[in-house]
Amino acid sequence: MILQILLLVGVSSALAIDIQRIVFIVLSQENNYHSKLAENLRKDIISQSQTLFGETPIVHLSHIDFTHFATWTILPIIPDLSNLHKDNASWIFFLQDYTKINLNTLLNIFENHDPEEETWFGNALYDQESTIIHHFAFHEDPTFFRYPNLASGFAISTPLLNRIAKHWEENTIEVSNFSIDIAHELAMFIWNDGNGPMIKHESALCSKLQPHCSTFPKPSHLCDTLVPLTSIYFAVKTYHKFHQDRVPVVKNTWGKHTPIISFFSDKEDIFIPTINLGIPNTENGHCAKTLAIIRYVAERIEANRDIKWIVIADDDTIFGISALQRTLSCYDPENKVALGERYAYDIREPTGYDYITGGGGMVFSRPLLKDLAAVCRCPASHSPDDMLLGACAARVGVSVTHVPGFHQARPNDYAAGYLETHEAISFHKHWMIDPIKVYEKWFKENDEMLDEKFVHNEL
Repeated sequence: MILQILLLVGVSSALAIDIQRIVFIVLSQENNYHSKLAENLRKDIISQSQTLFGETPIVHLSHIDFTHFATWTILPIIPDLSNLHKDNASWIFFLQDYTKINLNTLLNIFENHDPEEETWFGNALYDQESTIIHHFAFHEDPTFFRYPNLASGFAISTPLLNRIAKHWEENTIEVSNFSIDIAHELAMFIWNDGNGPMIKHESALCSKLQPHCSTFPKPSHLCDTLVPLTSIYFAVKTYHKFHQDRVPVVKNTWGKHTPIISFFSDKEDIFIPTINLGIPNTENGHCAKTLAIIRYVAERIEANRDIKWIVIADDDTIFGISALQRTLSCYDPENKVALGERYAYDIREPTGYDYITGGGGMVFSRPLLKDLAAVCRCPASHSPDDMLLGACAARVGVSVTHVPGFHQARPNDYAAGYLETHEAISFHKHWMIDPIKVYEKWFKENDEMLDEKFVHNEL
């Protein structure tokens, strides 16, 4: 019957694959904007399948169909997928909510792989140099190891899915408490020190739109009216030892495009100027300092109803202000929203939670910032501030939202193919790079085209 339908609609008989044996998993998010993206993608996959085959495939939206708080990390839902589909599926195909898909040509790729084998395929990335975000794995030859480009989509055969599920349930101590780059961590878990397969590369699963692509990430776009810069408050955390090196980088690059920016330090410096909230500096964590900043800002914005978004940045965060403006146009500032690069802590435990990693910048809507100011308490002054804020957000019922353009590390810490999948919004660290050159390469041109004229304001 499938073959007859294919011939009737003029599709090659090479595509004689049962679409209902492919289960699609959209790695969706609770945020309204992202849930709409995911639902639109689900409808598109179903519409294409019905046009081609007259069949309706199984399409899961992960944040709806699975109960785990960190479905985006994939591994915790593998046992559920195995239980649901070990008998009715040949392949599980994962994709992001912003992945575009040509179902007709995608099926050609499945014809090249045996669903009876333990195998998986996708757009395979590799590190050009060992990187901290992958714990410097394979430092002798970082190009050896391959991992999937999630925005391009990737497929896992059911036999491999079942083996991963068993391995996940039986080996509870092999996974780190922290989920940082799930693509790399998933590939490491599957590879299992060489006991499992490495991902196979498929060039038609693309990191950007090209003529031969079966999948590709949808380019970033302006969702609504451009968010005014005067509605964004930037709070920069610094320390007196960095007043002469890091702070000038901020002020001479992205900071000069921000009408409302404050620098918070352990010492007052009238030449910057800085604000001293009386919190001594700590070597790490900075929970007390960040929470003091949040409370300070929450009080001050009561007198300025125009401020809708609050950005908390390190003094070695490198921003693209124009890119941030366009990104914020997709989100409703009247809702409780936390945006940035999402990490997770303790995905095996019911007490686990997601959080926005601080170095890439943490963005909060006005209503959520006020909640965080009221609810959050630091266990110690040096507790990790970003983790504490993630736990607090979970306590008030807010799921943090991942935006791939925020980056906790430097550009050279990411595979080039990964950086092609989205517009960069930020990078982090001045270590062994020239931050001015990073800004000039990634952000300067667009930032200098900002139309809005302003003078700097202090709250």
